[in-house]
Amino acid sequence: MDIRKPNDSELKKVMLLSPQAVFDGTLGEVKPTNEKIKHLVEPLLEKGSYYLIATEIDKLMGWILIGSSKDQFTDKMSGFIYELFVIEEFRGNGISKRLMRTAIDHLRQDGYSEVRLSAFVENQAIKLYEKMGFNIRTVTMSLPL
Repeated sequence: MDIRKPNDSELKKVMLLSPQAVFDGTLGEVKPTNEKIKHLVEPLLEKGSYYLIATEIDKLMGWILIGSSKDQFTDKMSGFIYELFVIEEFRGNGISKRLMRTAIDHLRQDGYSEVRLSAFVENQAIKLYEKMGFNIRTVTMSLPL
């Protein structure tokens, strides 16, 4: 398996599949349009965020979107994982873990001393994040009205 930055055609494929990634990551709560994904991701890419993709024999298996984020209280910049997704047929093979490790290495090389991410509370990926040493830092709560 190869983990690297995508070329232009691979980036287009990631963008086309991103609505499913958001749908899965939000546990079916949100299924954005491709246009919405474009409006969310393009500003991140313009500010230096980038994708890393996992491929094998030119077959896209998954990706991670990484960049930076500013702490709202301290203004400290940290590395941020915006999206992690493995295409369903490739799940259960350790691809998420490899993408995470590679992303963390890239963020460390980019000069960050901390990496953050957000996840829906029932998301199965939280187990992976905890195994990798992530700790709960903030909790967002909601009250349906």
